[in-house]
Amino acid sequence: MKIVAKRTAGLTDARLHYCPGCLHGVAHRIIGEAMEELSIIDRTIGIAPVGCAVFAYNFFSCDMIQVPHGRAPAVATGIRRARPDCVVFTYQGDGDLAAIGTAETVHAANRNENISVFFINNAVYGMTGGQMAPTTLANMKATTAPYGRDVEDTGGPMRVCELLASLEKPYFITRVSLLSPKDILKAKKAVKRALAGNMEKKGFHFVEMISTCPTNWGMEPLKARQWARESMIPVFPLGVFKDREAEEKEAAS
Repeated sequence: MKIVAKRTAGLTDARLHYCPGCLHGVAHRIIGEAMEELSIIDRTIGIAPVGCAVFAYNFFSCDMIQVPHGRAPAVATGIRRARPDCVVFTYQGDGDLAAIGTAETVHAANRNENISVFFINNAVYGMTGGQMAPTTLANMKATTAPYGRDVEDTGGPMRVCELLASLEKPYFITRVSLLSPKDILKAKKAVKRALAGNMEKKGFHFVEMISTCPTNWGMEPLKARQWARESMIPVFPLGVFKDREAEEKEAAS
């Protein structure tokens, strides 16, 4: 029996161009479903910078803007301030957000901008050929680290959620996974909450999603998921790192 997934209005009918086993398609799907369920497609603007998701405007049904590498939070800030009636999100990879766009990300979070940031972490630069990223694990091989990442020379993997959670103002920061159906359901809840918080103008919402890159890792898709669970999750633990709503409720009680 052929199983056909129900179409979501949050995505177009365009065929995804991602590599076999890549989880960008899963991330797209849950964002599209969340937009549809919140009835915000017609008032949402997505920002996609350079990277594997550079053609995201072909896939999301909402308005999309493609911007230079790393500049998505800055552009999202301008759009949201100019159009406070809209819901604005960025969709970024780890090379984009945690390297080239570090300043834009940190300062948008520090200002508690009313945007939602969806951060795909697969521990490597994907589109440009598998170079070492800030999130690359210790001793993990990359095209620019053929013998493995030397943390004595390059530092250790950057934990973006923990970094941003040290700031006072960000509203919601969480790390989820796309590695199993159960994980995906939890990830969708986080995505939906981030977009809902955006609607309610509560401030900066950040959802990091642990993903895979079978092509650049040189692994079969299932092995890539297993490797990510065994190797990435211990370095990038899942969970909520900042939740001002919960903090405010606890303080009120």
